[in-house]
Formats: sequence, structure tokens, C-alpha cells
Amino acid sequence: MNRRNFLLTTSTGMALAATGARAEMAMMPEEKPVSPMQWTDENGLARFLKVDTAPLENEYEKYPRCPYCGMMRKMYSFSRHLIVYADDTVDGTCSLHCAAISLSLNMDRGPKTIYAGDAGAEGDMKPLADTAAMTYVIDPDKPGTMTAVSKFAYADAEKAKAAAGPNAMLVGFDEAIVAAYADMAKDTINIRKRRAEKRAAMKQ
Repeated sequence: MNRRNFLLTTSTGMALAATGARAEMAMMPEEKPVSPMQWTDENGLARFLKVDTAPLENEYEKYPRCPYCGMMRKMYSFSRHLIVYADDTVDGTCSLHCAAISLSLNMDRGPKTIYAGDAGAEGDMKPLADTAAMTYVIDPDKPGTMTAVSKFAYADAEKAKAAAGPNAMLVGFDEAIVAAYADMAKDTINIRKRRAEKRAAMKQ
């Protein structure tokens, strides 16, 4: 019998276990030992996400603004993203940049479907399409939404080719999200600077 089992099967061991249980019960909630996953479920930055089993219905009414930058998603229908996680929670963002933020904050939620605005669709309001079948155009010569390097998604690969400039790359979602993370530091520095300038101007 190993030492742990021996202690637990003796009166001394049972007393120690009872003392430990009482000590845990006496702890404040924030002091109790919980797993990192459980803690983020209860206290994490993305706990505002709600279960939505019909995420494409009344999308703009339910997800009017990007929760990470505050921009109105309807104004950026061509670059917006809608992430449906495996637990049916949904996050609506203005761009791939902010979708990358959502995915990094929700490490314990696997994405089930990720939609993006079809930049090549007709009309001002672009429909959503499943990014699994879309082509992203990464063009360093054109600024994008929340980024200095545009990363727009197209449901029609031919339209993506037609929209691509001479220095652009045509990639799938996985490569596009890697590019978004790679640009995150520079983009965030630039965004922070611009927003600070706007705040200062508003106070004048």
C-alpha cells in the first residue's frame, strides 16, 4: 500500500482529509483551487458570449457592434466575421483582426463555423459565407479593416483573383488568420495611436 492510500485509510489520514475539506470550504471563492479552464469560463474576458442556435438570423440586430473595437459591423459588412463556437456561443466582429482576438480569448471554445462577409458579392450589404470555402486576398498595397494590410474574403475564387493586386497573395482561412496574428503587434500600435489622437481631439 502506498503512503497516500495508507494515510487515507487510517484515522489520522481521514482526519487530515477532513481538515483539508474544511479548509477548502472556508476559502473565499476566488481562493479555491479550480482549473484554468473553469476559471476562464466563469471570469474570462469573453464570458459575455451568448448561446445562439440561429446566428445568421437578424445578425445585425443581435451583433451590432464589434465587442473588441466598438465599430458598427453593418458599416463593415465586407470584412465582418461571425464565429460560431462548438458550444453554440457566437461572437460577431468587424474584421479578421478582431476575429483573431476572439479566437485567442476563447482558447477552450473550439470554433464550429466561422463566417465572413463576401467582399466580392454584389450590393452594399455583403452576405456571409463559410470561410472554409472562401479565398482570402492579402494585399499589402491596400489597407484593410483594423489593419494596414487588407485581408478580405471572397466566396468566388475568380473574383478573388480579379481583386488581387500585383503583390497580393491568395490564401485560405488558416493562412489568413496566421497573417492576422503576425500583423497584430504593428496594427495594435497604430490603432492605439490613432484612437489616442481622436480622444485628445474630442477633449479640445
